[in-house]
Amino acid sequence: MEITYASPSASDLLRSSTAASGSTMPTPRTIKIIPLQHPDTSSYGSPGGFGNNSSSSSLWPNSWISRFRGKIRRMTFIDWIEMFLPCCRWIRTYRWREYFQVDLMAGTTVGIMLVPQAMSYAKLAGLEPIYGLYSGFVPIFIYAIFGSSRQLAIGPVALVSLLVSNVLSGIAESSDALYTELAILLALMVGILECIMGLLRLGWLIRFISHSVISGFTTASAVVIALSQAKYFLGYDIDRSSEIVPIIKSIIAGSDEFSWPPFVMGSTILAIIQTMKFLGKSRKHLRFLRAMGPLTAVVLGTTFVKIYHPSSITLVGDIPQGLPSFSIPKSFQYAKSLISTAVLITGVAILESVGIAKALAAKNGYELDSNQELFGLGVANIFGSFFSAYPTTGSFSRSAVNHESGAKTGLSGIITGSIMCCALLFLTPLFEYIPQCALAAIVISAVITLVDYEEAIFLWRVDKKDFLLWTITTTTTLFLGIEIGVLVGVGVSLAFVIHESANPHIAVLGRLPGTTVYRNIQQYPEAYTYNGIVIVRIDAPIYFANISYIKDRLREYEVVGNKSTKRGPEVERIYFVILELAPVTYIDASAVQALKDLHQEYKSRDIQIAISNPNQEVLLTLSKAGVVEMIGKEWYFVRVHDAVQVCLQHVQTMSPKASDPSHEKPSFFQRIMKQRREDLSVSELESGNSQMRSDSTQDDPQLEPLLSRRS
Repeated sequence: MEITYASPSASDLLRSSTAASGSTMPTPRTIKIIPLQHPDTSSYGSPGGFGNNSSSSSLWPNSWISRFRGKIRRMTFIDWIEMFLPCCRWIRTYRWREYFQVDLMAGTTVGIMLVPQAMSYAKLAGLEPIYGLYSGFVPIFIYAIFGSSRQLAIGPVALVSLLVSNVLSGIAESSDALYTELAILLALMVGILECIMGLLRLGWLIRFISHSVISGFTTASAVVIALSQAKYFLGYDIDRSSEIVPIIKSIIAGSDEFSWPPFVMGSTILAIIQTMKFLGKSRKHLRFLRAMGPLTAVVLGTTFVKIYHPSSITLVGDIPQGLPSFSIPKSFQYAKSLISTAVLITGVAILESVGIAKALAAKNGYELDSNQELFGLGVANIFGSFFSAYPTTGSFSRSAVNHESGAKTGLSGIITGSIMCCALLFLTPLFEYIPQCALAAIVISAVITLVDYEEAIFLWRVDKKDFLLWTITTTTTLFLGIEIGVLVGVGVSLAFVIHESANPHIAVLGRLPGTTVYRNIQQYPEAYTYNGIVIVRIDAPIYFANISYIKDRLREYEVVGNKSTKRGPEVERIYFVILELAPVTYIDASAVQALKDLHQEYKSRDIQIAISNPNQEVLLTLSKAGVVEMIGKEWYFVRVHDAVQVCLQHVQTMSPKASDPSHEKPSFFQRIMKQRREDLSVSELESGNSQMRSDSTQDDPQLEPLLSRRS
């Protein structure tokens, strides 16, 4: 509802101006504004009080507790079961005739894909191939029970394997038993960390790492992983490192030991895998070829070795047969040196696994809780460590194949685990003759897709800052190592966040012709401003880190005029600063104190602050701090247009034309036209429908807040 309102100080200004000039001023026209409801701090927290809202800062703990209690009361026994065992959600609604066939097909496809991949990734991690099979066995069953995603395929992945190799190679030799013990201990630490973050709902912390950092990190890691597998193609050993320069130097230094048989076999198998992958992606009826690539590589390589027995091609060797036994991880004295890697692997799990799990959940029409998903991954790693598994997480490629194969529930994961179980029980004697170059080809084929050059092109075209972040992360990871690369990338990413937060976007607003809408004058050049008034919109929360920048910009706007079209009475300087606070969701104590200082500074120069459209939380904070009374309740408005009308009414009294008694009197015709304009209804004028037929309206300061139309 609108009420007729004129600022109490308006009449005072008129009287003082009249007394000073000795002339009779015209009575200011009546303007209409929407009243702003001010908070009653005396009734704050009482029933029915303005501050009795759950968003109020001083009550948020109680509000959160009350909401939590209400949620607990509403939970049924089934809800409790599903919270601790998410698998019950799909078990209760399972449609055997509709789901079982596609789950069986998807689980079998992923299982066939996982067996050779698991052995390949174990070799990448510096472990025996059997530990890759162990890592693809128990964790899958545990995740099917505690995980909330129905399509995510977990197990060993290339990036985590590289991280394991990178940290453990500096502690022990890969042939030592300690190396294997530390890999298993790392799985336990990662699982515990993931569970803690899931239970405490701390997954949001990883949001501070931008997608550009992750893309740059995975791209550089993929290059390092591919080069680390070159030794199986070239036929001689190269230095193990997470930096590209030592690897390239080692490859060049040992070039005289090059052996062509493994190179030819590895290249041929890699070409076959890539061809099958391409056909599986490009033709729907050949989709099965994508998952069959790794198995085909193993079968072809093993068949060739069994027939020709080439001595120059190294084989996997003997693999223990049978299921892993239960054991507690050892070597806890090294836990401190593994913490940083455990945190990094957890971050990869949140960013990659949870990310793809949420995407698959959205595609399949069910909700997924990120923190519960993180807890499920943690439990899978903890139980996996008790059965000789190294850290596992969700796989991009296998999850995509699982989804494309039509998986509906977690039963597909149980089927995949069953295939791994059969492989451990019956097929390990056949794995003895798998060529190492075949496993290397599987790894290289998997990591090629992680080289995200398309993302770099996209970032260059869209946002140069994100492209710079991608470039910095990729370069530092390649040349300085994984840990330093991640730290630099995250550090630069946080620096960008802090810079954006400390230097928020601030816009000078102008009025769009024919409307009462005020927009950024840089975005809308046709918008016009008023002499003596600056309208500023702050597009961010105001707090200690950015208040100095905001004050500097306000002083700049006061001194430096904008280039937009100006209307209204001609005055020498700025008399009013209108702050549009609609985008401001929060203001802290430091900002409140700075606002008080700014008010005193403006007051000493006869400048009045007006506040437009503050939200409830901000207005309550200002009221409790005494800023509302300091500035004056009459200077708080619902709309920018309301503030402009009141401020413009005051500016009129300061116009030289209004106070100069020698100013030429208007003609009879001009007085008639002026009277006619003043008789128009306010609603008609503000709607922009009134027709201003005389160009003389452009020179009349009395009508500037109204909607004049220029010919």
